[in-house]
Amino acid sequence: MQSSTKRSTSIIAAEYLRELESEVRATRECLEQVPMDQADWKPHEKSMPLNYLAMMVAEIPKWITYTIEKSEIDFGTFEHAKISTTEELVAAFDQNMVNVRKAIKTLTDEGLKETFALKNKGELLFSSPKDESISQSINHLVHHRGQLTVYLKMLDKKIPSIYGPSADSGGF
Repeated sequence: MQSSTKRSTSIIAAEYLRELESEVRATRECLEQVPMDQADWKPHEKSMPLNYLAMMVAEIPKWITYTIEKSEIDFGTFEHAKISTTEELVAAFDQNMVNVRKAIKTLTDEGLKETFALKNKGELLFSSPKDESISQSINHLVHHRGQLTVYLKMLDKKIPSIYGPSADSGGF
């Protein structure tokens, strides 16, 4: 009789998914407010344009999927979605969330310790265990979503409730 060698998914990976899921509603609601007809707008000459920031927020779940499934991201070959409308932006985020949910559910504790590499045109920028990269990516999502809320407020768009009420959601 053959023994089963099926590995079970990781409790840590399940916690990453839980944490990511807790950010979905607010992130999606922020992306729904992005005026893609003002894609090139930025609050300062040294700031990134609105469309670049919004796409980054929408694509961070894709980064996590790449971390898990491909073990690397190369800025030279990473394919960005072609987005021109707010609806396309939200749809890209939704699809990236579908994909990352599937990817995270395949992770094992052993898989979390595998190496992830960030490259630019083949040149290694840094590497880390996948669990560190996933955690940093979730933090990156939260950080850039916060940055996006500042852009949105400056463009007189409504800010959703994120971790509590906002002035636009009936709070303060």
